[in-house]
Amino acid sequence: MTDRSSPDPSADAADAALGGRIREYRTMRRMSLRALGEAAQASPGFLSQLERGQVNSSIGMLRRIAVALGVTVADLFDQDSTPGPRVVRRADRPMLHTAPGSRKLLISQRPLSHLEVYAGEFDPGASTGDDAYTHGDSQEILLVISGAVQVELDGHAHDLEAGDSIEYRSSVPHRVVNSHETPAEILWIISPPTPD
Repeated sequence: MTDRSSPDPSADAADAALGGRIREYRTMRRMSLRALGEAAQASPGFLSQLERGQVNSSIGMLRRIAVALGVTVADLFDQDSTPGPRVVRRADRPMLHTAPGSRKLLISQRPLSHLEVYAGEFDPGASTGDDAYTHGDSQEILLVISGAVQVELDGHAHDLEAGDSIEYRSSVPHRVVNSHETPAEILWIISPPTPD
């Protein structure tokens, strides 16, 4: 972190834009300067100056700030993305490759911070795969939106219908099966996000 030593209008504009994006992400996450400073190992005074474009920052410091805000360093410089609320249309949900007859669609948009949400669609007879799987060690909630599914957790079966939910650790082997004659739709809510 260094104070600006020579006036440069283009540098001033870039610093102001960077500082504004940091402030937008911090405000969106309802973080105080003090809370961000503790998480990023920086003084609130320095962060205030950075947000106002009055000082420069090292890449290392920007990395710590980005991690504290739950974004990437690239997000801090991306003028095209909007830090505020984002609408995701059903047709625009990113789809993950899954087992035949099932679809897993990301609802929460990157950058992910504290949670991720997926919609799952299962044709009759479809499942998440032949074998149970794990991912990370997060809290996971599965909510049945429509239809009915069977959730296998560590070898134990749980039958769920629309409106039912189940909570478990993502480190527990789990599998979802739709053994009914009608399609099923579910939501997975995971906190914190787990590795891909």
